[in-house]
Amino acid sequence: MPAQQAYSPEATVQTSLSFLQDLLATYHPRTFAVRLWDGTKWEAEPGQPTHFTLVLKHPGALRQMFLSPNGLTLGEAYLYEDFDIEGDLESVFPLADSLIDRQWSEAEQLRYGQALLSLPAESNTRSRDKGVQLTGTLHSQVRDSQAVTYHYNMSNDFYALWLDRRMVYTCAYFATPDENLDTAQERKLDYICRKLRLRPGERFLDIGCGWGSLLLHAAQHYGVEAVGITLSQLQAELANARIRQTGLAERCRVEVRDYRDLNTPERYDKIASIGMFEHLGEGQLPTYFRQVWRLLRSGGVFLNHGIASSATRPVHDGPSFTDRYVFPDIQVVPLCTTVRAAEEASFEVRDVESLREHYMITMRHWVYRLETQEDRVCQHVERITYRAWRLFFAAMAHRFKTGRLNLYQTLLVKPDQGTSGFPLTRMDWYA
Repeated sequence: MPAQQAYSPEATVQTSLSFLQDLLATYHPRTFAVRLWDGTKWEAEPGQPTHFTLVLKHPGALRQMFLSPNGLTLGEAYLYEDFDIEGDLESVFPLADSLIDRQWSEAEQLRYGQALLSLPAESNTRSRDKGVQLTGTLHSQVRDSQAVTYHYNMSNDFYALWLDRRMVYTCAYFATPDENLDTAQERKLDYICRKLRLRPGERFLDIGCGWGSLLLHAAQHYGVEAVGITLSQLQAELANARIRQTGLAERCRVEVRDYRDLNTPERYDKIASIGMFEHLGEGQLPTYFRQVWRLLRSGGVFLNHGIASSATRPVHDGPSFTDRYVFPDIQVVPLCTTVRAAEEASFEVRDVESLREHYMITMRHWVYRLETQEDRVCQHVERITYRAWRLFFAAMAHRFKTGRLNLYQTLLVKPDQGTSGFPLTRMDWYA
């Protein structure tokens, strides 16, 4: 007979509390409470605020969370409701970091393992599908299409519930921390156009154009001839519908196409890639930059906007929660890796700007909008999808806050016989 079946309900409660008290004995300040499935509560440290409450949903919750502790298993335990977080979800991540980064001694592993194995193996009957399953070679065109379809094709209505009114699914650009998201996203679109110094009649390409917000802004306000590409059929359909509604179909269009398949005899004057870069993978960087170089005219300008990892705090190896449940095959690399690949493709780096704090604020807006629209969101996607995205955005806000992740806009030029075509200052960007 398994050992945990010999425990009474009272003993299981006591084992769970004792485990947590032992596990967190050196974690200070403990600004959170714990509530067990029977209502038993362990309050925050005396004199400390309660930023959140960790709610264990059943007697086997801690076993599900900590028997093999890593970011994936903790994320899955939240996703499948072994535990919940009441309060500020972002506040849980300093605790999660301390547990995941901790070096466990053999004595601790033995002691904690024995305690966890004495708890029920599982008391939650929720189906666990273990996330996306992709086929084919990593970052092949076939597999990239599967990954993008998994993330973007669930429902345009789902995204519309929590994005800004233009449906911009990338980092906004805030003048103040309390500015509204619609204003900050419009400022970001215009900032990109000014960085590229778009002019009427120029040919402009947006790689990974989403629902067409940048294309529309560039065509409406800067008079360019704009083409966008995406791997999502649903995105392209809505983007082209929006283009028709604004009367710009003669100067603006979106196609479902892989960037590797672009082969036009006419070169583009300006190219942007906003939030697509993370899907590439490090091994594809040379192909990516060489292709953009080929598509640009001499003197053309390319703005690459993407998330970067820290060179001194690398991402943990192994399968991740994000890869399995939100962004399959996503890979972020340090800025130095990106810049090296761009320069090896013959680009000249003209400007690099960090928008790390801006993405932290953006993520917080998305978390809030998801939480306040929970019932409506769950009409379009399953509850586990809502929980996965809520957890993902809160985790990303924390990672941008702490510097584990960054967001860089890198402005590159294809020099024309050594001439960049750039003015001597950036004053026109901020006018």
